[in-house]
Order: sequence, then structure tokens, then C-alpha cells
Amino acid sequence: MAGIPKRVVERFVRAVPKFQKVLQIAKDRDVNESDTVSILTDILSEVFGYDKYLEVTSELAIRGTYCDLALKVDDKVQFLVEAKAIGIDLKDAHTRQAKDYGANHGIQWVVLTNALLWRVYRIRFEQPISYDLVCSFELTTMNPRDERDLCSLFLLSREALNKGTREEFYEKRQSVNRYIIGSLILSEPMLSLLRRELKKLSQGTKVDLDEVDQLVRGEVLKREVVEGEEAEAAMVKVKKFYRKACAGKQQKSSQTAVSPAEESVTERLLEEAGEA
Repeated sequence: MAGIPKRVVERFVRAVPKFQKVLQIAKDRDVNESDTVSILTDILSEVFGYDKYLEVTSELAIRGTYCDLALKVDDKVQFLVEAKAIGIDLKDAHTRQAKDYGANHGIQWVVLTNALLWRVYRIRFEQPISYDLVCSFELTTMNPRDERDLCSLFLLSREALNKGTREEFYEKRQSVNRYIIGSLILSEPMLSLLRRELKKLSQGTKVDLDEVDQLVRGEVLKREVVEGEEAEAAMVKVKKFYRKACAGKQQKSSQTAVSPAEESVTERLLEEAGEA
């Protein structure tokens, strides 16, 4: 991720502790959704840097209903924010609701939050519509001096919109996660490497590739890493990568085989003189 501007870090350091106190008070009082939205508006302004009056709006209509909040910068909606009361646990139904809001309005980035827990989603406009959880954090436990927490906070900031940070963060998350790593481990090149090393350790004892696969899949990796939609999507991505790499090697090998060796100047001159 690109460097975070110093003034943004200073804002996080100043504002995050303030709202951690505010949110604890609000949680203790179990404030309603309307008051939670009011607090969220202040957070979006003081923590994340949006203009409270010009860029944070509750007037965005989606199919006859209004979303809780939208972050609109330069006449373009950058995030939809689906808010729940601070005392409400975020559930799958809330995620679907937030996703549907974004899909219905053609907005790719959606935030689901009860002010304590924040979940940032990126919608994939495909058939059927799907989405990825890009980032999740609890604001009351964030340390604005910690690099990892800073990256999560910056993802939602006003300044990050100008640096392409969202897409950069998303691409990294898509390529560096437990599902991708699990799929890489289960790929044939990695399994073959493990088999080869096991044979060395066991002094030449026969080790079957399928046996290694079953051990890794069933006893080494967590079940959730190798099963489910995200695991399947990761496996498809890894297989596609290896197919492309293999095709590239074959093409390069073919070109090398058919290309004539470069003729030296000496040989060419002798050939032209009829003395080759």
C-alpha cells in the first residue's frame, strides 16, 4: 500500500481515541439506530476526513428507499454505508441487504457497520452478483499507531480515494490470503516438492502423490481453507495461473526449437563467396 500521509496519521492518532470513548458510552447506553447514524456521521468526518455537510449524505434513494449513508465525492458515490444500531450484532442478512443496496445502485464499495464493527465489501458485478469481504475491524480496539491498523483505517479515508488504495488493497487481499495459500500448497508443483522432500527424509521410501494430497487436505490445512466458495475460487485462480505459466513455457520452448541459430558474420561472408 502506498505511504499514508503524515497529516492523515496525525488525524487518526487524534480522533480514534476520542471516538473509542464515545462508542463505549454509546454501547453502555444502547443508543438507537438514529443516534448511531449520527455518531457515524461524526466518525466519517473527524476520523476518515469526509466533509460532513457536502460528502456525507443520507439522501441517496435506491429503488424507492433511502440507504443510511453514502459517501459522495466529486458527484460520485464512493461508498454506501449500511448502519445498524450499536447494540445490534451484524448478521448475514445485514450483509445481503448492504450488498443488494450496492448492486441495485451500481456502487461497488459498501460498508456495513454498527459503529463498533466495520466491514468493507467490494461487489463483483457478475452473474450471479457476488461480493468479497475486503476488510473488517473493530474501531474500539484499533491502535492508530500500529501499521496494520493504520492500513485498515486508511482504506476508508477520504485521501485514499485519490491514491487508488482501495483497488490496491483489494488486489493484494485477493492474491495473499489463506485460500490462495491453501490452493498453492495443494497444487501439483507444491505437492510434488513435498513428496520429493518426504522421500529424502524417509530415505527413499515410496511416497504416493495422492497420499501427500490427502494428508495435506485432511490433516494439515483447516477444512474451511480447502472447502467452500472462497476456497473453490482460489483453486480456480491458482490452476489458471499454472496453466498460463505452462503454456508460456511451451511456447517459448517451441520458438527456441524452430528458430534457426544466429549466423555469424564470418559464416555469412563465406557462404556468399561460395566457400562455405
